[in-house]
Amino acid sequence: MESTKAITMNNKIENKENTSQKAWIKYAIYAVIAIVLYTTGYYKDIMGFAQRGMLATGLLNPNVEEITSERNSENSNSAAIAAENPADLSLKLMDRNGKIVTLEDLKGKVIFMNFWATWCPPCIAEMPSIDKLHEDMGKDVEFVMLSLDDDFEKAKQFDDKKGYDLPIYTLAGELPAMYQSSAIPTTYIIDAKGNLALTHKGMADYSDPEIKKFLESLK
Repeated sequence: MESTKAITMNNKIENKENTSQKAWIKYAIYAVIAIVLYTTGYYKDIMGFAQRGMLATGLLNPNVEEITSERNSENSNSAAIAAENPADLSLKLMDRNGKIVTLEDLKGKVIFMNFWATWCPPCIAEMPSIDKLHEDMGKDVEFVMLSLDDDFEKAKQFDDKKGYDLPIYTLAGELPAMYQSSAIPTTYIIDAKGNLALTHKGMADYSDPEIKKFLESLK
C-alpha cells in the first residue's frame, strides 16, 4: 500500500517536472524567435502588417470632412483660425541626393509632410497608403517624407528595398517649434497658400478617397 502511494507520488513529481521543462522549452523557443525577429528587423514588418489591419477600418484617419466644412464655413471661427495659421516654411531639409531645400521652395503647391523612421512599426504600416497617394497625386502635391533616423542611409535603403521611390528627406537645420511632436508618425498638410491645414498624430490610411478630396480642396 505504501509502495503504491510512493509510486503515485513519484509519478506526480515527474509529471510536474516534465510540465515545467516543457514550459521552459516553450518560453525559450519564443525568446529565440523574438530575438531573431528583433535582430533581423523582421519584427517591424510583422508589427506593421498587423497594424495595417487596424488602418483598414478607417477609424484612425483624420476627420477631413469636418476640417473641410470648417474651412469652407464663412461663419466658422475655426475657418478664420485656419486662414491665420501660416506654416513655418523655414524648415530646412536635405534630399537623398544631398540637395538642400526649404518648405518655402515648395510653396505654391499643397505640401504633404510626414515624419517617420525605419524603426517605427506604425510608420511602416501606413507607408503603403502614402506610396499609393504619392502615385495618384505626386504631380499636384509636394511630398516630404522626413526621416527621423539617426542614419539617413537607413531611410534611403528602406525606400529602395520597398520600391516606393518616395521623396525622402532628412533635417538640415533646426526643427521649428510648430513641427515638434512627441508622436511618430506625425503628418502635416500645408495648403497652397502656406497655411497649416492639418496635423495628424499617429498612423492613418492615406489612400482613402476622402484624403484625396481634402488635398484637392487645398490647391
